[in-house]
Amino acid sequence: MSQAAEIELASVSKIYGSTRAVHAISLKIPAGSYCCFLGPSGCGKTSTLRMIAGHETVSEGDILLGNTIVNDLPPARRGTAMMFQSYALFPHLDLVDNVAFSLKMQGIEKPERRNTALEMLKRMQLEPYASRRPAQLSGGQQQRVALARALITRPQALLLDEPLSALDPFLKIRMRAELKSLQTSLGMTFVHVTHSQDEAMALADLIVVMNDGRIEQAANPRTVFERPATAFVAQFMGNHNVISGRVVERTGDMTTIEVNGGGRFTALGVPTHDDPHADFALRTDHIRLAPADDPGFGFTAIVQNVEDLGATVKLSVAGAGVEDFTVVLRDADYYRNPVKAGDAVPLSWARNDAIILGRVAG
Repeated sequence: MSQAAEIELASVSKIYGSTRAVHAISLKIPAGSYCCFLGPSGCGKTSTLRMIAGHETVSEGDILLGNTIVNDLPPARRGTAMMFQSYALFPHLDLVDNVAFSLKMQGIEKPERRNTALEMLKRMQLEPYASRRPAQLSGGQQQRVALARALITRPQALLLDEPLSALDPFLKIRMRAELKSLQTSLGMTFVHVTHSQDEAMALADLIVVMNDGRIEQAANPRTVFERPATAFVAQFMGNHNVISGRVVERTGDMTTIEVNGGGRFTALGVPTHDDPHADFALRTDHIRLAPADDPGFGFTAIVQNVEDLGATVKLSVAGAGVEDFTVVLRDADYYRNPVKAGDAVPLSWARNDAIILGRVAG
């Protein structure tokens, strides 16, 4: 296999007519890492992947693979391979010829390309199915054929466009593990586009959260999960409450904000912007049903709804001017002292659990 390559985006933009789909993003993806671009539909993640692949032109900026600017190179000369969402297998060809197709396009003789294709099928544990056609395979097997076909060109980086979206939930989880195992064993740079937070958390060394054509945060999964950089990241990852209010006090490394309903809360950090308003994030599973030791680190809420999710119980609550607030408790903690809709409950959290969020420059 070819040596893995670092990928660098230097102020890369994509403009379609009067629409700027990607706004001057800069990023370094280390060689041999698994990078996931994560975000909602229309955020620019697929356009970015297609620019790296060479299937879209770069409107502004540069893309480097290793030390080479590849903006003007066709896809076949970039040292990348792309695996598409649809797999795009040829229905009339057997697996060997499907996998060997790109070698055929390179003019490699039939015996050599078929032998190489068989080796790739063996790596994917598909050798017994070599004479079958795609329609005779399961979804997971088809995906492995598509992977084998992408890897046969010995790329420096493999680009994956929502490769698990067509699979059922159980197969998704199994194929996720296979992808990570394959990337680790090959030591290759993988760049994977997804809208699934779970997928990105499970696979990535580097998560790049995109919104409206901009990078909101690029960090390892644990940092994105525990320390979201912006309100968008905190809300998109789905494990934080985000509260917005007016800054009323700064003391050392703590900031106190007041929400419209009059509640005051203190959070760790100081806003880096001049806006008199600020947002803070608080993990839904770091909240206790107990009175706060200090003012600013809790409030009394009315339970709106209770959902038993098995291992956890989710409470939707409101109070102190905060209308949409979620508490996730371990099932044992909830059933030790169960509550129901309409109950008033004290909520609290540790001093360092609420964190001030940043803003992405417009």
